[in-house]
Amino acid sequence: VQLQASGGGSVQAGGSLRLSCEVSGRTLTGYTITWFRQALGKEREFVASLFRGGSSTFYADPVKGRFTISKENAKNTVYLRMDTLKPEDTAVYYCAASACVITSTHRSHLFYDVWGRGTQVTVSS
Repeated sequence: VQLQASGGGSVQAGGSLRLSCEVSGRTLTGYTITWFRQALGKEREFVASLFRGGSSTFYADPVKGRFTISKENAKNTVYLRMDTLKPEDTAVYYCAASACVITSTHRSHLFYDVWGRGTQVTVSS
């Protein structure tokens, strides 16, 4: 399986962006797809997950109520809609896939073996 992330850009605080993670080589329903982000000088952190099967979503506390993860099976794509963006959301965003993570492990980047290239999100104040 391969992942292709896109949709980053520069916006002002309060704006919105939608990131896309296109999955190829396998259907996404067999994978948990997770978005992580890494700000300059900081560790990679969990943002949101869409569990395999598509029935469960999880969010990091800083993005709850502002970000929405969703999928479009026909396009084999997972989206991350980001609203009310803040300067602290500035980071490189990565999507990752795993067929094995469970609820106790999915927030750790260490459990993912397939990664897309990052896409830069910059939010100015």
